[in-house]
Amino acid sequence: MDQLVLMFVILFAAILAEPLAKRVGVASAVLMTVFGCVVALLPFAPRINIPPDLILPLVLPPLLYAAARRTSWRQFAENWGPIALRAVGLVIATAVAVAAVFHAWYPGLPIAAAIALGALVAPPDPVAATALAGSLGLPRRLVVVLGGEGLFNDVTAIVIYGVAIQAVMTGRFSTPSAAAEFAVSAVVAVIVGLLLGWAGSRLTNYLGEATWQVALSLLLPFAAYGLAEAWHGSGVLAVVVCALYLTDAVTEFSDPDYRLVGESFWDIIEMLLSGFAFGLIGLELGVVLEATGDRWPTMLGGAAAVVAVVVGLRLIWLMTTWAIGRSWWRRVDADEPYTWRETIVTWWAGMRGVATVALALAIPLLTDDGADFPGRTEILFTAFAVVLFTLLLQGPTLPFVVRLTGVHADTKLERELERKLWERVIKAELARLKEIAVEQNLPDDVYERLRDGFRQRMARADPQAADVDAQSEAARNAKLAKKLRDIREDVLEAGRREAMNARREPGMPIDLVDRVTRRLDLGRR
Repeated sequence: MDQLVLMFVILFAAILAEPLAKRVGVASAVLMTVFGCVVALLPFAPRINIPPDLILPLVLPPLLYAAARRTSWRQFAENWGPIALRAVGLVIATAVAVAAVFHAWYPGLPIAAAIALGALVAPPDPVAATALAGSLGLPRRLVVVLGGEGLFNDVTAIVIYGVAIQAVMTGRFSTPSAAAEFAVSAVVAVIVGLLLGWAGSRLTNYLGEATWQVALSLLLPFAAYGLAEAWHGSGVLAVVVCALYLTDAVTEFSDPDYRLVGESFWDIIEMLLSGFAFGLIGLELGVVLEATGDRWPTMLGGAAAVVAVVVGLRLIWLMTTWAIGRSWWRRVDADEPYTWRETIVTWWAGMRGVATVALALAIPLLTDDGADFPGRTEILFTAFAVVLFTLLLQGPTLPFVVRLTGVHADTKLERELERKLWERVIKAELARLKEIAVEQNLPDDVYERLRDGFRQRMARADPQAADVDAQSEAARNAKLAKKLRDIREDVLEAGRREAMNARREPGMPIDLVDRVTRRLDLGRR
């Protein structure tokens, strides 16, 4: 089995993991990590030699872009407080605490090397957290905050990591220069993200065709990441800003084809890339075991201490900020947005993943003076211990924690909001239809036929939101509509078969047949 075959095996497993995950009730990220670990232990399996400094630029931009498309500036603004406390405050606190424990366990290592470890294990993975949270029926505000934390915490972690690595490599560290680097990184990233988001939205509007527009959306996250990194900014933050800007901007002019094609395309990209990324985490277990050799049992104690700090500090931080926030909400007589049960679920959902592994593997082998990077093997082993613990223990047990705490979405409230939105939609449609009827002087029978059609369409889409007359009319026509639909499908299939027969005939242009077939397929919708 060579490397290319192994990559296709991992991608194929990523597809199969989706239905299997739904059947067994475990996130596909967990299944792919286990699969990668099993493959890594097979003696005949090759190692995938992807340069560590390419893992983040190749995998993270599209995954971040896909995750950011599901949120908006408004959701971020509404939850900026808890997101900032976790994405900045908790990451810094975790990096410092882990560095202190790791340095105490290995006192011969430079403190900067310990800080590098703290930075790379600090940020929870956005893909794993949101995938698990979304499948468990958690409250929407909880999913939004988990997603926002995952999108922005890599920014803080990567900047701290870069400063720490530079300090080890050169032997020099300056707190003012580190703070200035953080500020410059954020400013450059925001500027790049906004510029590319603005340019991307204009170009998307100009392109017109859904296929071209979606192809552009694939290139934009890589462009944002690459430009920001080239100009000493945060590539992660640039991708997130670009995605948030573009998502809000294209809603003003995007057509149904772009939305349908784009959603399907990005669902596929996210499934394959996230599956590959978590499979790669498991595969790199072999690299770690090779690097540690027979010394790995002596590293278990230090790894366990770091895991305890990472998991324990997250609980302490979240419960403390919740308690402080709760007292403030009571003083201002405001409704409490979070409960202690939701805080427990948020704590246990802090799984590490792609960014942690990529940063650990990217640690240089040598310093600038030619010496071995101090503690690289211990850092690598500890980082993988944190990832495997959080993914393979917290991931599968998160559903149990959710059931134990009784945290779930308020489906009645969401159902009511959906019903009201449908009412607004049909009201707007009927108001516009009435304006057109007056402007174009439509006959009464034509207007009534169109109006009844819109009302029945709403009754089919959401029966509970329609009025009584529309519901009864939809119920009476349901059986007839199904029969007519079946007849229509049968007739269209006959035409499609004839087009396929023509495709095999000599002299028949293939592109002409494909164009006719596409129109037939569109007619099915």
